[in-house]
Amino acid sequence: MKRSRDKAASELFTALYPRLAGWCRRLVDDDETAHEIASEAFTRLWARWSRVEEPRGFLYVTAANLVRDHWRKLERERRAMRRATTEAVVNSRTEQADPSVRLLVQSLPERLRTPILLHYYADMPIREVSALTGRKEGTVKADLHAARELLRVHLRRSLDHTL
Repeated sequence: MKRSRDKAASELFTALYPRLAGWCRRLVDDDETAHEIASEAFTRLWARWSRVEEPRGFLYVTAANLVRDHWRKLERERRAMRRATTEAVVNSRTEQADPSVRLLVQSLPERLRTPILLHYYADMPIREVSALTGRKEGTVKADLHAARELLRVHLRRSLDHTL
């Protein structure tokens, strides 16, 4: 029993780790952090192995939560640096003018951010996003639409400020 469990875990790791780490890399823009997040997601999966029905979904949702925590930590560090330097005004203008989609996605409410991350960044179909988030497919579609509209407005506003 243990041998088959270990083999299944090893096969899952071989099949999913590179893609999960790559997905995390696109979100955090740092190889080391991406591998740390992917590894932590697998560690948390192993701890719950016998209770997890959908390992792939568990890994991506866990990684999305870890990415969100990473973004929050970075934002706290940025705020502390802004307070500690006299260049706060210049930095804030530069950040407001940066139309980075990753930063805009990060600013979305969690209800909208999670479906965006799973559908567009992890290439999961709406059906799977629905199952992982516990929301109806129609709700996921509506959330994706609302998130795209918010992103479009923010991106347009950011681009207007830079012209």
